[in-house]
Amino acid sequence: MTAVKRPRTSLVLLAVTVALAALCAAPAGAEPRAADPLKEVLFVGNNWDGTADVVRSTGTFAKVGHINVIPDKTQRLTEIYLNPVRLAIYLAIQQGPGEGHDQYVDDMYTTPDGKSVVVSRPSFGDVVSLDLATGKVNWRYEVAGYRSDHMALSPDGRRVVVSASLANTAFVLDIQTGRQLGSFRTGDKPHENVFTEDGRYLWNMSIGEVQTNLDDPLWDWTKGDRHITVVDGTTYQPIRTIDMRSRLNAFGRSDLSNAVRPVAFSPDWSKLYFQVSFFNGFVEYSVATDKITRVKTLPANPATNPDRTTWPNDSRDHGLSMSPDGAKVCVAGTVDDYATVVDRTTLQEGPLVPASKPYWATLSGDGKSCIISESGANQITAIDFATGQKILSVPVGYHPQRVRLGHVAADWTGPAAG
Repeated sequence: MTAVKRPRTSLVLLAVTVALAALCAAPAGAEPRAADPLKEVLFVGNNWDGTADVVRSTGTFAKVGHINVIPDKTQRLTEIYLNPVRLAIYLAIQQGPGEGHDQYVDDMYTTPDGKSVVVSRPSFGDVVSLDLATGKVNWRYEVAGYRSDHMALSPDGRRVVVSASLANTAFVLDIQTGRQLGSFRTGDKPHENVFTEDGRYLWNMSIGEVQTNLDDPLWDWTKGDRHITVVDGTTYQPIRTIDMRSRLNAFGRSDLSNAVRPVAFSPDWSKLYFQVSFFNGFVEYSVATDKITRVKTLPANPATNPDRTTWPNDSRDHGLSMSPDGAKVCVAGTVDDYATVVDRTTLQEGPLVPASKPYWATLSGDGKSCIISESGANQITAIDFATGQKILSVPVGYHPQRVRLGHVAADWTGPAAG
C-alpha cells in the first residue's frame, strides 16, 4: 500500500497543536484553579487620622486589619503648600467641614477581586486606589474643585461615582484603572450617591452650603440650589431633578430644609427615606406618586445645644439604614447622641441607644444588625434590628465616619511591612 504523504504545513500545525496541548494540560488529578478565596469585612474610615480599620462583618466584629489611606501624605502636602489656591481650600476644608481637623478619608469601596480599596480623600481632593497587599497607591484621580466626598459603587462592582462637592459635579470612574467614564452636573454641594439595585439609575443628593452661620429658617434661601439629580446609570445623562422644597411645602412642612442628607430605599425601591439638615427625624417619599407621604420626628435630647450654628455641617441626624426585609429603619441621631431602630409600618422608635456623635449607619454582613460609627467615642457599635438593643462596641481610629461592606483575601491581616 502506498503511504499517504502529509503536507509539510500540516505536520507543523499538528506539532504546534500537540505542544500547546501539552503546555496547557493540567497535571494528572489536578483540578482547575479557582479564584482566590475572599472574606467579607467592614471598612471603617477614620476621617481625622487617615486610616481605615477593617473588622469582621458579623458576630464579634473583631479587628481583621488596618491600613494607612494616606501613604502619599508628604507628597500631597508639598503640592498643596506650593499652590496658594489649593492651600486656601485645604485650610478652609480643615476649619469648615473638618471641624478643625484634616479630612483624610470619606468613603471606601473594595474592588470585586478584593485586592484593592478605593478611597475618597476630601482634604486632598482626590480618589485613590490602594493595593491591600502592599498599601501602595495603584492610581489617583483628582476631582475638579479640590474636594471629594461621598461615593457609590455600581451593582456590578466595576464603577465608583464620587461627589466633587466644590464643583457641583459627580464623576464616574472605572474602579480598576481610575479612568473617568462620565460625569454629570448636580445641585450645590453634591453629597450622597445611590445606584438602584439594577444599576439602571443613579441618584445624587445635594445639600447646599453648610459652612455659613445663616442657619435660622428665615435664611434658608441662602443655602443654594439643593435638589436630587437622577441620571441614567449607563449614559449618566439627567433623567429628572427632584426639589423637595415644593413637596415638603405641599405636605405642610415648610419648616423643614430641603437639603437631603443620607438616604435609604425600601427593598422594592418604591419609597425613599431621607434625612434633612437640622431635623431630628426622617421623611418618607413615594417615588411613584412623587409626594411626601410621612414625616417622623424623633425625640430631642434635652442636653442638646439648641444653637444650630454649633451642629456639625448643618447635621442633626446623619446616618440611615434599612433592614433587608424593609421592616426597620436605623437612625443615627448625630447631635442628640443616640441611635434608634424605628418600625417602618408604625414609625414607632425603639430604645434610644446612647452613642457619642454617631455619624453613619449601615448593615452588618448578615443584615441582622445596624452598625453605627460613633465619631465622638472612636468606636463602632452594633444594634440588633430585632430588639433595638445594643449588642457591642469595637474601638477603632480617630473620628470614624463612613462604614462600608467590602471583601479582602481570606488570609489578609493588613499590608505587608515595608
